[in-house]
Amino acid sequence: MPRVKSYVKKLPLPLQQVVLDAVEEVLANPKVGQLKKGDLKGFRIHKFTMGRQLTLMAYNVENDSLVLYQVGPHENFYKDLKKYLKEIGG
Repeated sequence: MPRVKSYVKKLPLPLQQVVLDAVEEVLANPKVGQLKKGDLKGFRIHKFTMGRQLTLMAYNVENDSLVLYQVGPHENFYKDLKKYLKEIGG
């Protein structure tokens, strides 16, 4: 998704690699993330550390493809994700 791509592009190269490693971890095991309930039913959240900060990655698997929706720090993550999903009609 464009939102994830633009977020990662703004990061320094070592942190971009941390995000790519997290994506590879999810690709290796799509069930690694915690399955959400309620408003975010069907989404999984994978938590990892980037530097010293807890970082979350929202994704789901659609038709055998991994779809990344958002990556970012924990602060306001779920509120921003819900807002983004409303914007894209998800």
